[in-house]
Amino acid sequence: MRLVVAECSVDYAGRLSAHLDPARRVLMLKADGSVLVHADGGSYKPLNWMSPPCSLAVEEPDEDLAASGVQQVWRVAHAKTGDVLIIRIHELLVDETVELGVDPGLVKDGVEADLQRLLAEQIELLGDGHSLVRREYMTAIGPVDILARDAGGVAVAVEIKRRGDIDGVEQLTRYLELMNRDPHLAPVSGVFAAQEIKPQARTLAEDRGIRCLVLDYDAMRGVEVGPARLF
Repeated sequence: MRLVVAECSVDYAGRLSAHLDPARRVLMLKADGSVLVHADGGSYKPLNWMSPPCSLAVEEPDEDLAASGVQQVWRVAHAKTGDVLIIRIHELLVDETVELGVDPGLVKDGVEADLQRLLAEQIELLGDGHSLVRREYMTAIGPVDILARDAGGVAVAVEIKRRGDIDGVEQLTRYLELMNRDPHLAPVSGVFAAQEIKPQARTLAEDRGIRCLVLDYDAMRGVEVGPARLF
């Protein structure tokens, strides 16, 4: 990766046009060919960028640009769309190239697969007397995360999300409609389980007779989280 800190102005021309007046910015040139323009703010989002496949050409400024203090003109052209990102370098402050190597990728903690595994191991969180039938119970339209039975032997279909919204309730509703047509399963009740359930999703679920369960991921994996402290 090449990291450049420069006083620069930026123009983007293509499906839309955008302009950035001269200021100090960070320019990132990645190995995949992408070019990103960052300011000291705005979190992770660049002010402007060009996605690969694209090419970078460094040009000498014409007389007018040179007279205004421009030292270099970077022309980044997209190979397919024809969009162009033009970066005019007024002052080059830092120019470093670093070999990052192969990234192993992000390993997420607390994803739906982890929640599914933990809830299957702690099926009693659904209520006293519940027992696990199986994980990933297959239906004609996809797998239900968990199929269980309550203390009375009634089938329970559980849909698990990290953040529960209306789409998740609709998904569980479709599963329940299909499963309740099976005489070997019916009646089947539903549980919508998530670390966080949005109010609209809870209202819809309860209106459809679906029970909501908020999962405490830290407690399920045996991690004690103490009170917040200021030092």
